[in-house]
Amino acid sequence: MSSVGEPERQRRHAEHLRPVPFETMSGIPLAPVYGPDDAERPGEYPFTRGPYASMYRSKLWTMRQFAGFGTAEDTNERFRQLLGAGGGGLSTAFDMPTLLARDSDYPLSLGEVGRAGVAVDTLADMEVLFGGIDLGEVSTSMTINSAAATVLAMYVVVGDKTGVARDRLSGTIQNDILKEYQAQKEYVFPPRPSLRLVTDSIRFATAELPRWHPISVSGYHIREAGSTAAQELAFTLANGFAYVEAALAAGLAIDDFAPRFSFFFNAHIDFFEEIAKYRAARRIWATWMRERYGATDPRSIQLRFHTQTAGVSLTAQQPEVNIARVALEALAGVLGGTQSLHTDAFDEALALPTEKAARIALRTQQVIAHETGVVQVADPLGGSWFVEELTDELQRRAEEVFTHLDHLGDGSMLDGVIAAIDDGWFQGEIADAAYDLQRKLHTGAWTLVGVNDFTDGDDAAPPTLAIDPVVEERQLARLRDVKANRSDAAVDDARTRLAKDAADAEVNLMPALLEAASAYVTVGEVTETLESVFGVYTERATP
Repeated sequence: MSSVGEPERQRRHAEHLRPVPFETMSGIPLAPVYGPDDAERPGEYPFTRGPYASMYRSKLWTMRQFAGFGTAEDTNERFRQLLGAGGGGLSTAFDMPTLLARDSDYPLSLGEVGRAGVAVDTLADMEVLFGGIDLGEVSTSMTINSAAATVLAMYVVVGDKTGVARDRLSGTIQNDILKEYQAQKEYVFPPRPSLRLVTDSIRFATAELPRWHPISVSGYHIREAGSTAAQELAFTLANGFAYVEAALAAGLAIDDFAPRFSFFFNAHIDFFEEIAKYRAARRIWATWMRERYGATDPRSIQLRFHTQTAGVSLTAQQPEVNIARVALEALAGVLGGTQSLHTDAFDEALALPTEKAARIALRTQQVIAHETGVVQVADPLGGSWFVEELTDELQRRAEEVFTHLDHLGDGSMLDGVIAAIDDGWFQGEIADAAYDLQRKLHTGAWTLVGVNDFTDGDDAAPPTLAIDPVVEERQLARLRDVKANRSDAAVDDARTRLAKDAADAEVNLMPALLEAASAYVTVGEVTETLESVFGVYTERATP
């Protein structure tokens, strides 16, 4: 096996390469990729080996750290710390009330404000959250779904008010509502009006935010809920196909919106299976996008994804061992060709991460990037009999799921996915997988170090981050102040327009949401307004 034919590719990409020596520690020169002349190459259809020819030789993945707690001031300070430590992008965690599209003063928000992420009620919070940060220079990821369109509107208005042109805003908003019904359960409206909000934001980004990814189709939460790697792969891509069909039905051309799709996968502990999962995902997406949906733009068929190490793999017992788990999971993400990576902090099974734990997590990525040498060659495990077989098998299992959903939808993946949500099929499959793993842990068939074996270590809890109850008081005080000082007439006008536009399925809701954000309408007020038109979804119990 050699890298015959690579000199031409090297010349073509030389001007884009990072200024580092591409060699081993012993000084052995390394080619960009290895394999026979007739083998698939990175950057070539169907992109099994990577979306780009030069991969990390040209650009390392974006090193994101998921951050968010307390008030906007608290999280803004953490953002600045992470950027100062060498982080290349921001990844925003919102608290539970915000994720559920409710305000901090909503009755059920009591005790949850600022606990599991940052509280965002109005544009005022968003202005503080990104205060002093140039949104034209920093890529921002926001993990939120039910309130995704509302929060995106706030972010755009912050850019407008700080003089950042919309074509300079870069980043991703998760906006993957389908997996909420399947796994994470942070939904408000029924599936179809929720899908309308997704497609409206895709239409808006296509027209006005050329550097923004308006959706990140997420397998991460499906896996965290207990699915297998094969299920994560299949359910995530099925959801992706459903969004494609929804956007096509909204009148968008495939190559106008598909390049802005991104994905978000879990990096779990079964090292080789995770690498194979990423390779299979690229191959499946490319094949379906070209052959079923007629995409021709290479960017439409190149699956690009963010990875986060598996929170569910972290243990409260012997928590320092989590550092090793995270390092191995992150390495799998890199060897699988991720474009963006978040590494969990070792103390996250106990609490939100401390500054020290978050810094260790970031340093883990930097060690992989700058010390291990794994970034020197694209798809270094390509051609491994084991990895190639695993890749093929995961694809086969995913295709079985697609066949089932296609049948449910009478030839429509969109209708099939919604039907499978309504009858509880996804939820049942995930529950069965979670039970099977728990049974293996209980019987000892699967070893979890420090939990069901090798339990003689130090289980003393390290210092953890505590959220002072005063955080909730400060947030409620800011919300009261915003409500007292905003224009009631502007709020009423914005809510009236939003309800009117929501009642007309042909109208894009993003302009009305931008107006609402500018008027300091709260997240919860937007939700209540839309509820009056869309209704509320209640999951049907299944046997």
